[in-house]
Amino acid sequence: MTPRTKTSFPARLGRAIWPKEHGSWSLALEPVALGLLAAPSAAGAGIAVAAVAGMLLRRPIKLVADDRGKARRPAALGAVVALGLAAAAGLAVGGWIGGPARLWPLLLAVPPGLLFLWLDARGEARAAAAELAGAAAFALVPAAIATATGWPAARSLALAVAMGGRSLPTVVTIRTFLRRHKGQAVTPVPALAASAAAVLAVGLVAWEGLGPWMAVAVMALLLGRAVWLLGRPLAGVSATRIGIAESVIGGILVVVLALSWPG
Repeated sequence: MTPRTKTSFPARLGRAIWPKEHGSWSLALEPVALGLLAAPSAAGAGIAVAAVAGMLLRRPIKLVADDRGKARRPAALGAVVALGLAAAAGLAVGGWIGGPARLWPLLLAVPPGLLFLWLDARGEARAAAAELAGAAAFALVPAAIATATGWPAARSLALAVAMGGRSLPTVVTIRTFLRRHKGQAVTPVPALAASAAAVLAVGLVAWEGLGPWMAVAVMALLLGRAVWLLGRPLAGVSATRIGIAESVIGGILVVVLALSWPG
């Protein structure tokens, strides 16, 4: 009988932290990257650390509460403590350098964040409402980073509108594509309508002088992507390839938006 290899504590800690859902990384890292690139500051970096730590807290908290995973509980508990301290320290740095009053966009993220946590506790983290709530909460992170850096409220919220225009329609589009890929009968109308609404919303932002017209072009490209994905069945296009493509697209779009956004 082959002896069982003992897993090291750092390895168990890593397994307790990393989310199983690959989409969680784009959901959290794209808004954080947009905020830091468009409005870099020490205060914003603190908020970024808090946001990422908060995202990573979800899995270890669930492992601590799960009676079936007692062997993983020590590592999960260590992760909860470490990430909780990191999140608290990040918020403290952001509030200390930028001023507590400038963190008000985070209050707007509380309702969708609580909705996501409620659905997650019910085992519905992959439901459409949960994914949209999580995307909406993280879309406000760039606004908090911008206000902490000293941006005016309107221009900071415009950054959140652009991030929401990227993430919310993407959630609907990819969910629709995956269901159609599995042979389910589902209409593409909500996804296409959400993508078109993003173009209009960001267009209004640009019209008011709060953001670049390049952002409108980005939303138009995302609308075109939605039409391409959902217009007809795509032979040979797997869900894995779409996921990788979306991560690459998201990274490129974040850089384009950040470089074109007026500081």
